[in-house]
Amino acid sequence: MREEAVRIGLLGCGNVGSALVRLVQDHGQSVFSRTGLRLELARVAVHSITKPRACELPEGVLTTEAGSVVTDPSIDVVVECMGGIEPARRLILAALESKKPVVTANKELLANEGPELFSAAAASGVDLLFEAAVAGGIPLIRPLRESLAGDRLRRIMGIVNGTTNYILTKMTEEGQTFYEALADAQTLGYAERDPTADVEGYDAAAKAAILATVAFGAQVAAGDVYREGISGITPDDIAMAERLGYGVKLLAIVEAVEGELAVRVHPAMVPVAHPLASVRDSFNAVFVQGDAVGDLMFYGRGAGGPPTASAVLGDVIDAAANLRQGRVAALPAGGPARIRPVDDLRSAYYVTIDVVDRPGVLEQVAAVTARHGVSIWKMEQLGLGDEARLVLVTHTAAERAMQATLTDLRHLDVVDRVGTLLRVIGED
Repeated sequence: MREEAVRIGLLGCGNVGSALVRLVQDHGQSVFSRTGLRLELARVAVHSITKPRACELPEGVLTTEAGSVVTDPSIDVVVECMGGIEPARRLILAALESKKPVVTANKELLANEGPELFSAAAASGVDLLFEAAVAGGIPLIRPLRESLAGDRLRRIMGIVNGTTNYILTKMTEEGQTFYEALADAQTLGYAERDPTADVEGYDAAAKAAILATVAFGAQVAAGDVYREGISGITPDDIAMAERLGYGVKLLAIVEAVEGELAVRVHPAMVPVAHPLASVRDSFNAVFVQGDAVGDLMFYGRGAGGPPTASAVLGDVIDAAANLRQGRVAALPAGGPARIRPVDDLRSAYYVTIDVVDRPGVLEQVAAVTARHGVSIWKMEQLGLGDEARLVLVTHTAAERAMQATLTDLRHLDVVDRVGTLLRVIGED
């Protein structure tokens, strides 16, 4: 690699790509002063050269031939900001085979095709860095991969999707319905026109898979992650959670349990005293628990062009420095993880049940929970005209037992509807 400049080939110049261009242009001299690396955006692959974009580039830098960028011998580092599986996968593999370090923010690709990409990077002896793939601008992947590599991590639990956190914040603080809060999020650009990936937990599940792979050294794919979204949460659930001393958050949770990894994404009631309960709006936060380090929390902007581009630029600098010094950052090297079935997990639960308001109903409900070994910690009854709503909070129980309880409750003549089920996170 030439000493005079680090030539970057950028794939994609949308929200993140344009922000990266501006960072390199605005902060290039500062980067050089601190690192001795002079960054140059040599080629930028886009779908249309004439399309307006939020950055300016010298004439001749833009190209529609992405394949020529990754194989160009004058390019030192390839940055992928296209998103999606293909053609990003094919282009990254071509860059790695050409022995070029690659930086990507592509969580979907890494969560589904990570082992192939990691293997290709290892075979070529070059970096594949992806700090921006989880929690945007929050430095998280590097601390997990390097600073905490000597610790035995027990659990990672976090808010890793800003859209859903914004929606739940609006529901909590302003009493909005899910759909009202979603409309606000779409107006502000936090949510896509089709918000499914965010509100149904797919985005968070991809990030949970990446966190599990990096932190626990075993391959976890997005399909391994148990997933629930927030579209069924109601203002009544939020209000009741507050009354009981909890906030409602969509959590990504990874924990080691008896030689297996439990990886899941679902809404949960978090004690108001827990640091995650105070994370508002579109911010992200990840809570890490290790044997030696104890409790850590990483907090900040989890999405958006500039924060994400900041993480990408940090990886570019690392990749360039490693290339000059003949080093390579560690890659996840373990085999497929042993995934613990969700039915084997244990939690406390919150559940609402709409029942006929007549004598004997409570005894029938209690008989079902007792039959499955689910112990009720708290119960409240709310009047609904001719019906009543029972709000139950259980002691810790097996998921399998709780699901069996819900099935039997639905078959009771006195039960009109089993409503929201939320897991309840302990104080730790």
